[in-house]
Amino acid sequence: MNVKQLLKNCQQSKCAVLATNFYNFETLQGVMRAAQATDSPVLLQLTRSSIDYMGLKQAVVMARQAISDYGVNGWIHLDHGGSVELVERCLDAGFDSVMIDASEESFDVNVATTRRVVELAAPYGVNVEAELGYVAKLGQQQGGGFTTAEEAKLFVEQTGVDALAVSIGSAHGFYKQAPKLDIERLAQIHAVTDVALVLHGSSGIPHDMVQQAISNGIVKVNLATEIKDMFMRNLKSILTTTDEIDLRKVFPKATDAVVELLKEKYGVVKNLQM
Repeated sequence: MNVKQLLKNCQQSKCAVLATNFYNFETLQGVMRAAQATDSPVLLQLTRSSIDYMGLKQAVVMARQAISDYGVNGWIHLDHGGSVELVERCLDAGFDSVMIDASEESFDVNVATTRRVVELAAPYGVNVEAELGYVAKLGQQQGGGFTTAEEAKLFVEQTGVDALAVSIGSAHGFYKQAPKLDIERLAQIHAVTDVALVLHGSSGIPHDMVQQAISNGIVKVNLATEIKDMFMRNLKSILTTTDEIDLRKVFPKATDAVVELLKEKYGVVKNLQM
């Protein structure tokens, strides 16, 4: 089964897959342990910064080996690909899914760029995700720019994209105010297109709100910030209470915290699969 089929299955079952970013061996291990414990599929996400940090080939080898070692269904996805060049590198490296993010460009440029990536990905049979509307990045303010049903329908028709991240009130990073998803807007988008809908910026969104979004068409839920935060907060706490210098003894404790976080998160999407 490929990612396109995975997302179609989620649409039919009215459930979602949790797409988790990883940043090093420890966070990858945390994702895999939680997925194995909850019998969940994994969609392992890499951003450009993570690729630059770990190296493209090394990151892919780590992910593939982890999927094999833990015996779970798993795929590798490029998260927020900012250029066609990066997408091409990831396609050649064997990614199962890629995202091209031209959402800060004009509608026409976003369409043209996304359509180009769809054409490039076709020979590989790879899932292509794009973003439409304004989903605030880290350090930015969320202030309008929500996706409309009319634009979503037109965008999908003109690009042939497989999955679409929509702006319905979520934001990347932690929220300065309590998040509120525009579920009515999401339902309107879902009513006019059969494209797989994606929720970015799920960190900090109440679980019942995430489940409400899934019930109204979301089939892929991205999680990144909480994974980094959980690992680093626990690592800092451990380091303030010990003089241990063997990282092999210290890092696993921070990884354990990531595992517990992700068990809970996998449960949020699995509850709707019952």
